[in-house]
Amino acid sequence: MVKSFFTEKLIMEISKTPIINTENPDEKRAEIKAYFNETFDVYEKLFEIIVDDKGYFERADRLRHPLIFYFGHTATFFVNKLRVAKIISERVCSRMEAQLAIGVDEMSWDDLDEQNYDWPTVAEVKDYRNKVREMVNGLIDELPLDIPIKWQDPFWIILMGIEHERIHLETSSVLIRQLPLDYLKPHKGWVIYDDDNEVVENKLLPIEDGTVKQGKSEPSETYGWDNEYGLKITDVAAFKASKYLVSNKEFLAFVEDGAYQVEEWWTKEGWEWLNFKQAKSPSFWVKTEKGFKYRAMAEEIDMPWSWPVDVNYLEAKAFCNWLGAKKGKKLRLPTEPEYLRIYDENVYGDAANINLEVAASSCPVDEYKQGDFYDVIGNVWQWSESAIDGLKGFKVHPAYDDFSVPTFDGKHNLIKGGSWIATGNEILREARYAFRRHFFQHAGFRYIESDSLVDGEYNMYETDSLISQYLEFHYGKDYFGIKNFPKACIEKIQPLVNQTGKALDIGCAVGRSSFELTRYFDKVDALDFSTRFILNAINLRDKGKVRYLIDDEGELATLKEFRLEELGLGDKANNVEFTQGDACNLKDKYSDYDLIFAGNLIDRLYEPKVFLKDMIHRLNQNGLLVLTSPYTWLEEYTEKENWLGGKKINGENFTTLDGLHECLDEDFEFVEKHDIPFVIRETRRKHQLTIAQMTIWRKK
Repeated sequence: MVKSFFTEKLIMEISKTPIINTENPDEKRAEIKAYFNETFDVYEKLFEIIVDDKGYFERADRLRHPLIFYFGHTATFFVNKLRVAKIISERVCSRMEAQLAIGVDEMSWDDLDEQNYDWPTVAEVKDYRNKVREMVNGLIDELPLDIPIKWQDPFWIILMGIEHERIHLETSSVLIRQLPLDYLKPHKGWVIYDDDNEVVENKLLPIEDGTVKQGKSEPSETYGWDNEYGLKITDVAAFKASKYLVSNKEFLAFVEDGAYQVEEWWTKEGWEWLNFKQAKSPSFWVKTEKGFKYRAMAEEIDMPWSWPVDVNYLEAKAFCNWLGAKKGKKLRLPTEPEYLRIYDENVYGDAANINLEVAASSCPVDEYKQGDFYDVIGNVWQWSESAIDGLKGFKVHPAYDDFSVPTFDGKHNLIKGGSWIATGNEILREARYAFRRHFFQHAGFRYIESDSLVDGEYNMYETDSLISQYLEFHYGKDYFGIKNFPKACIEKIQPLVNQTGKALDIGCAVGRSSFELTRYFDKVDALDFSTRFILNAINLRDKGKVRYLIDDEGELATLKEFRLEELGLGDKANNVEFTQGDACNLKDKYSDYDLIFAGNLIDRLYEPKVFLKDMIHRLNQNGLLVLTSPYTWLEEYTEKENWLGGKKINGENFTTLDGLHECLDEDFEFVEKHDIPFVIRETRRKHQLTIAQMTIWRKK
């Protein structure tokens, strides 16, 4: 008999993600409001497991931030995305929204971030969360709501924030599970499963060949992340799949055979991770004198051998290699389409250990039957062989350009099926979530037997038209005899700078001006608001080359590639530190510069005067502030009252240069100005000519 005791002890039931293409707006508004507040409540309830505030600042995983970041991050996400979408104009707390919005995370063992951060207190974050809750509730009451809710609608951003917090409900629970128990206490609202069945023997069951269709279209029935939209149709050959998820007991044979010490079973990446981690068994197994115990979220219990093993992809892959060799079979993890074949043949609304409906933990692998299999959905996520990529027709949501694209690097594998704490969008068939292969995410696996080879191709070149235009603008050939703009700008500055010191390139886009600055400065900090820009710059710095498609005409495009060494920029590329950041809300550490270069940025800022006043304090005495801009003021980016110029004041023309003098003359000496033209290639036969004005100012 299926046991279900968790929801009786939890304060509330966990709602499913709302349907957004039916019902009247008043009913839907009330449903979304309840969904938002429930999500906020459950997320905060999760952190009640931490009974010592020191636990918020402990780094549970060396490759992740401490939990104080995640406690506040989900609230700052609402504010920052609402601002990006121009739904709100005021911040709730600039400090929080700078510290807790983004950061170096999802790290590998070879790029550890050992920085010390000035985190806010737990009380400060709680107060901040209360203010954000009040603001969002007010917006839900007041914003226009049309059915169906579409990508461009204000309520899409509200749903984005809610579903984002539900993702972190799960990721935060994983980090809590890795904290020392001294900081934690079992909580009556988070009760683990209370049984361990007789261990069943796994076996392979056949799945017939078939066609898998993926992809949501707009308007959709539910909220979806950008990587879920588009179309992919895959013909899947017949295969066999394990009836059950791999249990702790089944995995024990791998451990007892000493497989963690045998390089033969591991991929190159897996062996490198092992050397870093020095693992001898799964991370949530606790070695004692009497054998293994099991680490649940807030306590250690006797090993539940019938529960699914929690491992990362690298461990799951090694197990498949080992077991396949032992049995003389071609065993591996399923691809995403193969997983969906199992799903489509076996899932018909069956019960599952998912959505916090059963327990705050896994349960036996033979508890929830779905068709011929068990746990096709729920219990733990299932690692796949597939590196995530966009479906045909993929496009980035403009309010969250760094959700999917940063994972399209061949290093993030899809997990499927959801876990016991997966809620909201995560539990849908269309959900596509991916993590680095060495990460832990309440994830296990099932294996398949197949003669089909895994398609290892993934999108390793930039296809987004806007990004490709910028890559061509920064690194492509000169058009119509007009020099490369970033290079021309830095060459114009060069006679005024000393061949040393530190520079800030703010609004660096894909990084050409940053690399050019390394010719004259020892250290260059480079920031841009767009993570996609920054990722391309980092990729170029680290790999020395970049590939991208540029539009020619219609569907026709050309694949281009260039290398930093061809531009004479490779020697000092590592002197640039690229970071995503908001020019109007920078962290304090960005200071003591001898030069600040803001290329074509000033007329795209929401508060240009705030930016200019802030730059004064970030420059050393006699340091240079260099601004370039075509002064294309648009209310889309900057409210008219915040324009520096390009408008009438008291009936008289007031130019941007007038505005710059008004802002800067008290603290700066005006040095010189220049007109610098540039060309943006849109297609083979369409180019845009613009003339930017460069102004150079020296701090008094």
